[in-house]
Amino acid sequence: MDPMSGQLSLADMPLPLVRVTPARLATWDDCRRRYRMTYLDRPTPPRGGAWAHATLGAVVHNVFRAVYDTPPARRSPVAAARLVGTLWSSEGFRDDAQADEYRGRAREWVARYVAETEVGEPLGVERWVAAPVGGIVAEGRVDRIDAGPGGEAVIVDYKTGRHVPTAADAHGSRALALYALAAARTLRRACRRVELHHPPSGTVAVAEHDETSLARHRRAAETTARTMADATEALAAGGDPEALFPPAPGPGCSRCDFRRSCPAGRAASASLPAWSFLAP
Repeated sequence: MDPMSGQLSLADMPLPLVRVTPARLATWDDCRRRYRMTYLDRPTPPRGGAWAHATLGAVVHNVFRAVYDTPPARRSPVAAARLVGTLWSSEGFRDDAQADEYRGRAREWVARYVAETEVGEPLGVERWVAAPVGGIVAEGRVDRIDAGPGGEAVIVDYKTGRHVPTAADAHGSRALALYALAAARTLRRACRRVELHHPPSGTVAVAEHDETSLARHRRAAETTARTMADATEALAAGGDPEALFPPAPGPGCSRCDFRRSCPAGRAASASLPAWSFLAP
C-alpha cells in the first residue's frame, strides 16, 4: 500500500485465480513440452494415431454414461453389454481379431459392473464441476457423482487400464481431491469420499478425505498452477519456449501423442505399436 495515498499498489493486489483441470496439472507434471504443445501452441502440432487402450477406455466410459443417465428400473447387464456393440470403435487395435477379443471383454466388464454395483439416482453423470478453492479455480468433468450416506456427494472415477487401483491410489489422487473440492462447492453439499472403480477386475478402491488431506492436495495444485501461469505469461511476453517448457524425456515418451514433433522423446524411447498398453 502506498503510505502517502493509502491506496493499494499493484504489488499489493492479490494474484488472479488460475483455472486448472486435473488433466492440465498432470500434463505439466509429466512433461512441460507436452503441456505447451497440448494447450498453448497454435496451430497444435500433429498428434499420433489412436491408442487401443484409450479407445477401449472411452467405450467403457461412454457405456456407463448412457447406462447411468437412465432411471434405475431401465438399467440391466444385458442392455449395458449391448451398448458396447453400439458404441464400439476399433481405432488403434492391431486387427479385427484383437478388436473382437477386447469388445467381448468390455461386454463382460460392463455387464458384471451393472449387475454388482448398486447405484441409485446419481447426483451427476459426466458432470462438469468448477469452484474457486484457494488460489485456483478447480474444474473438470467427473465420471459420476453418487449420493452417499447422509446426502454427501461421492466422487466416482472409472479406470480400465492394466493397473488395479488401491486405496492409496484413491487417497493420493490429486484429480479426485480436486473433484471433491469443486463438487462440494458446485452441489453445495459435503464431499469427502472418492472412489476408483476398475471394471476389468471388479475392484473399488475407496478413500475418505478430511480437511487436512484435501488442503494438502489443494496447496500442491496451487503451487503447480502458479508455476504454469508464470511460464505461460513469460511465453506470451516473448520468452524462450524451450527454456520455459523443457522436455522430460524417458520411457513414457513411447506413448506421447507428440512424439513425432519431439526429437528428445524419440531419442529416449522406442516407438511402440498402438495396442502395446492393452491388458494381457
